[in-house]
Amino acid sequence: MQTVAVISRKGGAGKSTVAVNLAAALRDGGQRAVLADADPLRSSSEALRAHSLAVVETSASKLFALVTASRRSGCDVLVIDTPASPEADIVAAIKVADICLVVARPTYLDLAAALKTVELLRQLRAPGVIVLNQCPSPRQGREARVVTGAIEALRFAGVPVAGVTLRVRQAYQAALSYGLGVTEWEPTGQAATETRALAEQVLGRLRGEIQALRPANDAARPTALSTV
Repeated sequence: MQTVAVISRKGGAGKSTVAVNLAAALRDGGQRAVLADADPLRSSSEALRAHSLAVVETSASKLFALVTASRRSGCDVLVIDTPASPEADIVAAIKVADICLVVARPTYLDLAAALKTVELLRQLRAPGVIVLNQCPSPRQGREARVVTGAIEALRFAGVPVAGVTLRVRQAYQAALSYGLGVTEWEPTGQAATETRALAEQVLGRLRGEIQALRPANDAARPTALSTV
């Protein structure tokens, strides 16, 4: 079994939305996925209350026991939606994770928070990947300057940026309003395509399939994550 911790220390970055859709995409792709909601706000649990995906409400102090129980039950991937604070709870999730996804919007405050999380990963020697979320779509085939600027700012962060950029799309919220992930709500839509691509990259990283980083706006051709 593999464990993925989805982290954001900045409110509004879309951490829970990423966690929910990643877990749903993994399940739809044939993985026995479980979503652990360790965020006291319980956003993930509320969103998927009527969903067939296994969702467990938990806390930082119970994560080690949950990982053990999930492994024994035959789970393939455990996705943890972490709290934004306190730091001790985030550390608890990092310590049980095989990979940490640091979710950030392409804004100054989000990137500053992401870099602080990256420093924490470095201190704990934990593997991580930065996922840019809620990004504007390219215009006339050109990536938005705010996105390219964010990627450049993160170039020397010491943690790779995912090759899939998640965009601002209405489908994410529409799907959640029905308790679904975007891969179920609109299977052939762009949101579903980029979410499946992210799921494949995460699985590739967990399997050690590390290849060169590709352009961040190219979500249609999933590849494995890169190293820096």
